[in-house]
Amino acid sequence: MRQTAHFRPVGLASMGLGHYAVINSVWDAARALLHEWPVDDGEEYFEAVKSCLDAIIGDLPPDEVRASFIRAAQEAGIAVIEAAD
Repeated sequence: MRQTAHFRPVGLASMGLGHYAVINSVWDAARALLHEWPVDDGEEYFEAVKSCLDAIIGDLPPDEVRASFIRAAQEAGIAVIEAAD
């Protein structure tokens, strides 16, 4: 896996009651999807999990994982908070 599996941070709100998380790497995204996600169904969810796996083996850049992860969060009804550039 690439040494730099980090991407621009993504804040998530309401993954659980009053819960807030900051995701800034492929590993963080995979952990959130597999262990903290409120639903384990949906096209974007499965695509995000696959994106994480592809990045871990080096076939996908971290920024593409980030984009896929954001789509999965939107699909699950999780608020995405991004800092302005």
